[in-house]
Amino acid sequence: MKPVLVLLVSTAWTLTGAQYYYQGLMDYLENRLLAIEDRMQFWHEQSIRFHTEMRDFKKLTAEAMDGLKNEHSLLQKDIERTVVQVDQVEREMDYVETRTSPRACASKADKVVEQGAWGLEENRGEEEEEDWEELYSRVSGDRNRLRQFIVLKDVDAHLEKLEEARRLWSQNQRLDCVEIISSIRSVKILKRVGSPKGVWTRDPRSSRVYVFNGTSGDSVSQFNSVRDFSGSVGLAGSRQIRLPSDWSGPGSAVYNGYLYYIQHEADVDLQVVKYDLLSASVTDIAMFPVESHAAVYTLNPEIVVDLAADDEGLWLLYAAGDSEPNINLAKMDPATLDIEEIWDTRCPRDNAEAAFVVCGTVYVVYNTSPASRSRIQCVFDVNDMVINAEAPLLYFPRRYGSHASLKYNPEEKQLYGWDDGYQIIYRLTMKRKLLV
Repeated sequence: MKPVLVLLVSTAWTLTGAQYYYQGLMDYLENRLLAIEDRMQFWHEQSIRFHTEMRDFKKLTAEAMDGLKNEHSLLQKDIERTVVQVDQVEREMDYVETRTSPRACASKADKVVEQGAWGLEENRGEEEEEDWEELYSRVSGDRNRLRQFIVLKDVDAHLEKLEEARRLWSQNQRLDCVEIISSIRSVKILKRVGSPKGVWTRDPRSSRVYVFNGTSGDSVSQFNSVRDFSGSVGLAGSRQIRLPSDWSGPGSAVYNGYLYYIQHEADVDLQVVKYDLLSASVTDIAMFPVESHAAVYTLNPEIVVDLAADDEGLWLLYAAGDSEPNINLAKMDPATLDIEEIWDTRCPRDNAEAAFVVCGTVYVVYNTSPASRSRIQCVFDVNDMVINAEAPLLYFPRRYGSHASLKYNPEEKQLYGWDDGYQIIYRLTMKRKLLV
């Protein structure tokens, strides 16, 4: 009986202990679940708060972007209005310049032809000096119209007198060539014809205009005057001059009835060819030895040698070699093509696009790539009357452009420029070198 009692007591004790253990386990699990629920609730609240803050930030960002877009639109409209106003001011300035300064074709010469007035009064004023060549050029180009007023033999006699007067005036100009450019003004954007690169120039001895279209070829287009060229459709109506050899690069020049151009062949020294426009024949060829066929201007790699003419004669601009940083200048005898003297201009080739010579002074024109506003940034005077550091920095009137060539006409004191296929005339204002 006693063992049974012990067994019952032991069993009851075990069941009571197990009940307490399981109750404690359940309490622990319940507490853990409650803690997890609290943490999940906290995370949910944080997620809602973050979502609300993100939505508010997105709204503020969208409002700021809308404001920036509106300001950008207003700024763009202001810029467009400013560009229109600047273009209008430039057109008005060009119009004022064309109304207040002589143009390429002098109106006085037209009046002389229409009225048949041939009296040449001696006047040493500056205005009369500028009209000598224009008067002679206009008379030479309009001989058919002159036949209504006077007989042809009288025309020849008057032309001879005008030629003699022009020659004497040119000699006096060469003896007194002590001028430097003080400003550049755009006379007229004549037209757009041909390739982006080329040369157009006028012979100082006559009214004829010559067009070299492209960077090489065996022909040259000739017009009787600037007016004929501007009134033509493209190059139609021009006289085509076939040359015995190809010209290379937009560096040719026309001077006193002769065409000077560069003949450039691979592995052969450069040749300067002198072509007589009257007899249509080559009168002389000169070798121009250089170490390499390096471009004289880095922005116009097609030009290996650039020929220039001014009051003092014929000049050559070239690079001595690929490693040479500066532009070299050579003085050439226009009759024999002999090199008389050579200078290092100390003007860098880098970012140079063109150059021209006026009264023995080299003006090198610089630009950027892509093209911006052309400017004369380096000047070299063979007579040492002008110091580059003291020379003025001159900008061309056009805001954007890149000159393939610039040719100076000493009789008119004008530049004939080729800018991306546009033919432009620039009027130069001069002052004495001693004032620089």
